[in-house]
Amino acid sequence: MKKKTLIWAGLLVSALVLLVAGIKVYQIWYDRKAPNFTGSSELYVYPGMDIVAVKDSILASGTVRKPSSLERVFKELEGVQPGHYLIDGTCSSMYVGRMLKKGWQTPVNLTLSGAIRTPGVLCRKIGAQMLADSAAVAAFAFSNDSLAAYGVDVPQLFTMIIPDTYQILWTASVKEIFDRFAKERDAWWTPERVEAAQKQGLTPREVSALASIVDGETRYVPEQPTIAGVYLNRLRTGMKLQADPTIAFCFDYEPRRILKSHLAVESPYNTYKYAGLPPGPISCPPKSCLEAVLHPDSHNYIFFCADPSFNGSHRFAATYPEHLANARAFQTALTQRLRAAK
Repeated sequence: MKKKTLIWAGLLVSALVLLVAGIKVYQIWYDRKAPNFTGSSELYVYPGMDIVAVKDSILASGTVRKPSSLERVFKELEGVQPGHYLIDGTCSSMYVGRMLKKGWQTPVNLTLSGAIRTPGVLCRKIGAQMLADSAAVAAFAFSNDSLAAYGVDVPQLFTMIIPDTYQILWTASVKEIFDRFAKERDAWWTPERVEAAQKQGLTPREVSALASIVDGETRYVPEQPTIAGVYLNRLRTGMKLQADPTIAFCFDYEPRRILKSHLAVESPYNTYKYAGLPPGPISCPPKSCLEAVLHPDSHNYIFFCADPSFNGSHRFAATYPEHLANARAFQTALTQRLRAAK
């Protein structure tokens, strides 16, 4: 009887050992191979963020199948790299641990869109989407020494920025960000586009300057080639551009309306006072405006003013009397609108 008891005890111990070993083997397999997430989630790891905080952030996503698996992996994890990571349903806990340890980042979308009228706006847009803060971006963007590597200075900053969505590592340095801008600028200015600029009598930088004025005049894309044609006609005949957006630029875009008193401002950007293009772009022109200058409408217009329907379009004229008639129609409509609003 005693012998049988010992045998059964031995078998029980063996079974327990096998069970424990089996559980351990299963855990190792699960941690390494089994998908432990029910869906996708984004993870931002900031510099100085400790492992526990990173683990808690992953658990808070609500996509972890077995928290115990993640706990085991993170218990052995020695450190994590700052960055932006995408965890999806194919990831095992071990893969996520290795991804964080080795810094296998997923690029973010850095989107430059909308009105970018000043370098400060550009810096804030970058700082809001990247790890680099806007102050660090501004220190770089407002430095001629920093920009010299790209063949531009501060007044020419916007000639190297092509508004678009860039896929880039969230932890990229400010220099790496501007390196990317320069690379995309060089890629955008194909030989065909350089040739198109030459046909208009412009350099790529001058195209950017004129495109920024077109951008200041209208966001209505179908009309941009027509407006570009107006300014090109003025340039070719030696007329001053007399572009209100350049006056707004002289006053940091603060005036809601350009008045006659504003036109006397002393600035090389004052196209009412000085002929030709301003020294540099007055905003960051979108691709549609750049293309409008490269491929303008062919016409004999040299004037335009807002349409009295207030639909965002303009009326164009080849002669000053025609322009005066258009301007009076707009002023009449504006007066009626203001009276109705009282």
